[in-house]
Amino acid sequence: MAQKIEVKNKRAFYEFFITDEVTAGIMLSGTEIKSIRTGKVNITDAYCTFVGDELFIRNMYIAEYEYGSYNAHEPRRDRKLLMTARELAKYHNKIKDKGLTIVALRLFTNEKGLAKIDIALAKGKKLYDKRASIKDKDVKRDMEREQY
Repeated sequence: MAQKIEVKNKRAFYEFFITDEVTAGIMLSGTEIKSIRTGKVNITDAYCTFVGDELFIRNMYIAEYEYGSYNAHEPRRDRKLLMTARELAKYHNKIKDKGLTIVALRLFTNEKGLAKIDIALAKGKKLYDKRASIKDKDVKRDMEREQY
């Protein structure tokens, strides 16, 4: 595939401390992958939950495909994530800890044209942590400006 799609969730790095990251496949219908390839997707509010022993991503917005017919998809439906049993068990055990959640970091298409998503274990930041993140980012940007 010549066209690479990459959608990042910048808000996740601002709102959470990211600890453990993994790439997973997504179970999609035909019109959903077509919308992703046109870039009409938003993962800002997306998070993952376990239903039984399976991991689902919730609140990921994929716009309806404009050329879709009667079998168009729902924009915010739950989508199953495809991971190995070992990874699922590891995340299921870690999610039991208080304050941890699984958030979506990046949605992309690989060289075969398949949609993949990077998800990570995350712990929420307090207000003073967010201020520190902004300060560190500003200092880093100023230092890079001085080098040029």
